[in-house]
Amino acid sequence: MAKIDKLSDFIVEEKIIWSDKKRILGMPISFTKYSFSENRLFVQRGFFKVVKDELLMYRILDVRLQRTFWQRLFRVGTIELSTADKSTPIIYLENISNPDRTRDALSAIAEKERDEKRVLGKEMFGTANDGAIAHDAGVMD
Repeated sequence: MAKIDKLSDFIVEEKIIWSDKKRILGMPISFTKYSFSENRLFVQRGFFKVVKDELLMYRILDVRLQRTFWQRLFRVGTIELSTADKSTPIIYLENISNPDRTRDALSAIAEKERDEKRVLGKEMFGTANDGAIAHDAGVMD
């Protein structure tokens, strides 16, 4: 008798709209892969031990682009994402090509997802910095 796989009922294939690799000297020769769909950001690292991280786009709080002189020379940049995720509060998309367009796309998608899910910024900041907000409000004094 064949084994019944009920997991397939729950798996939804998402269309990847952007992907890149961490670049070394402008060439994509590392084992770190980045990609995102309209709902999720994916980071895969490693060769012998592969680690895959996933972040829901509405959890992105802030998007920051950094470009050193060498990165500008090789036409790459690093995007720093501040998130409301407890396991990965900061995510770096290191040495990716077209960092300006990618940053703009991430910001727009995160904003659209927050609007669709009706998540307010203060709710997101509350989950990321519970102690800081409580202290600012005078609760911890």
